[in-house]
Amino acid sequence: MRASGIALVLAALALVVLDACTVSGTADGPSPTAGASGDVPYVVSGLRYVALGDSYTIGTSVAMNERFPNQLVAALGTGEPTLTLVANLATNGSTSRDVIDVELPALDTYDPEFVTLCIGVNDVVQRVPLATYQANVISILDALLKRLPPERIVVVAIPEYTVTPHGANYGDPLIAREGIQGENAAMEVLAAARQIRFVDIYGISLEAESDPGFVADDGLHPSGAQYARWVERMLPVVEAAIGR
Repeated sequence: MRASGIALVLAALALVVLDACTVSGTADGPSPTAGASGDVPYVVSGLRYVALGDSYTIGTSVAMNERFPNQLVAALGTGEPTLTLVANLATNGSTSRDVIDVELPALDTYDPEFVTLCIGVNDVVQRVPLATYQANVISILDALLKRLPPERIVVVAIPEYTVTPHGANYGDPLIAREGIQGENAAMEVLAAARQIRFVDIYGISLEAESDPGFVADDGLHPSGAQYARWVERMLPVVEAAIGR
């Protein structure tokens, strides 16, 4: 086979590998959902969006297109500027410490131009002291600000899992609720001090107590319908953040 023919075959194989990586994201691990391989992602249109967090960002128990980062990109549509989700680095079970140790080191691979962060519920479950959570959040936000201007970072509140059918399996609901509210208040203050936008979806998550459709099939995590409501709340904030 001539050299030109070999080059064409190799190019075709590369496209096949890239397509496989695009659909290989799982609900409990890093998910390069916009075509990124394990290496530097290909050139994309719009702002390069990377999502950081835990099961609420990776969308445990919902389809990929129902995760809030994916719904956010879809809701923004094709207006300029738009977002392209190049990676969802969230992992089921992540704490604020895990964002520092695992997710932030992976961030630069994707050269982000916009980031969302939703983190803290597993700190509550693991009874991490609020002071420790606050210190970790300071480290996370300051690390993000070394990479991005504050208007390109959006923080999302922690939802209330204690109202779900299986919420009581993860600690005393009263203690957990106090912990979630305390962390949300801390995150809002720390974000505001850095001119980072904070989106409060806590009240929306409380509706899961009376609306079974707001809970995923696992009886614990938000459903795609609940995430859609999050996105409705997030949309004007994100549009302002990206300069729509």
